[in-house]
Amino acid sequence: MKKYDVIVIGGGPGGYLCAERAAGGGLKTALIEKEHLGGVCLNEGCVPTKSLLYCAKQYAAAKHGADYGVLTSDVRYDHAKVVERKAKVVKKLVSGVGATMKAEGVEVYTAMGKIQGRGDDGTFQVYAGDELICGDRLVIATGSSTAKPPVAGLQAGLDSGFVLTNREILDMKELPESLVCLGGGVIGLEMACYFASVGVPVTVIEMMPKIAGPTDQEICDTLMKTYQKEGMVFKLSAKVLEIGQGAVTYEDAEGKHTLACSKVLLSAGRRADVTGLNLEALGVQTERGAVVTDGHMETSVKGVYAVGDCNGKLMLAHTAYREAEVAVNHMLGIPDEMRYEAVPSVIYTNPEVASVGETKASAEAKGMRVREVKVPMIYSGRYVAETLNGDGFCKVVYDLDRNRLVGVQLMGSYASEMIYGAALMLETELPLNQLKKLVFPHPTVCEIIREALFKL
Repeated sequence: MKKYDVIVIGGGPGGYLCAERAAGGGLKTALIEKEHLGGVCLNEGCVPTKSLLYCAKQYAAAKHGADYGVLTSDVRYDHAKVVERKAKVVKKLVSGVGATMKAEGVEVYTAMGKIQGRGDDGTFQVYAGDELICGDRLVIATGSSTAKPPVAGLQAGLDSGFVLTNREILDMKELPESLVCLGGGVIGLEMACYFASVGVPVTVIEMMPKIAGPTDQEICDTLMKTYQKEGMVFKLSAKVLEIGQGAVTYEDAEGKHTLACSKVLLSAGRRADVTGLNLEALGVQTERGAVVTDGHMETSVKGVYAVGDCNGKLMLAHTAYREAEVAVNHMLGIPDEMRYEAVPSVIYTNPEVASVGETKASAEAKGMRVREVKVPMIYSGRYVAETLNGDGFCKVVYDLDRNRLVGVQLMGSYASEMIYGAALMLETELPLNQLKKLVFPHPTVCEIIREALFKL
């Protein structure tokens, strides 16, 4: 039986980075992945959706080129070629992960991982397919799966292909005649944005009274109005009752409605997935299907860690990266602890939305005494130079008692690329007088954060 210092089950962002860091730290490491390295994020999530969204942005720029003095004619969109390009991007990046594993000396098993239990020597025994291996430490990084709400006809719709998950919709070679998105969270909004941008009639059905989950209310309202102008339809505070072949039945304050469509996207969220792992063999504690972890990412069983979506904390790839580093540092005896207060989130719609920390509403709900400042993006010269009739803005939330920034929300171009700077401000807890001394390059859109700071 092969023995390792660390066995990692799951090859997504948390898993492969954990394996890379562990091997780089001198630990003999095995990585077990049942399908493709890169997990959901790289193969059917973060990366492929960004590839499609970028192509849609190019299409929109070409259509509206005359507004910028660029004259075009006969602008068409070839979805099949876009999907072909997406596949090439994914293949290149997956190959890169494989090359990294090889370079670091990580032994990769392409198989289903299943925990057998503990050996007489105290090591963790795990099946990689039919082969039994053992390790001194074990990392669970099995990610998440599409949440399936108890809706009549949902499973039949999935079986027939009328209902799609993010996996299937990213591989469609033809655009649907119409699309209904079940859920107005990040996945639903990004896919709705893409298909609406290339001419598909899209309806978003969301059970909550707002889209985009915990995102700042004003940003949600502005984003929704932006897409309503382009023809997207939103049904809020609506409950899906049934899915039939070619139609969705939902209920809202006005009663029951049946909406015909050619395809349905199931985008009602994700759930931690530890299916088939046999965690019971080790007695690993779970809550509502997610693995319970402490600040070092260690589970209730010493030597067993859980990183990424499977622990149900923040289902973001970059959160998984950081959790993986914390777990490996704990194994190596390097002081470290996971913090979630300054983890940024992004919605890659057009315009982009990015946020970190608290909104005014969430801060006040926690009893904080805060001041919020909102600055329109038109305060940025570069934003005005590049954007026609944009209504983006920046908000900063400041804790008056602790003299520190506790939240930043952005809506507009480059928001995804700017938010890390705001996250750094929160993480370092620099006082306002220090933040005001930071020099921003000019002209840049990120100067909007400086403008907001000086209005506090």
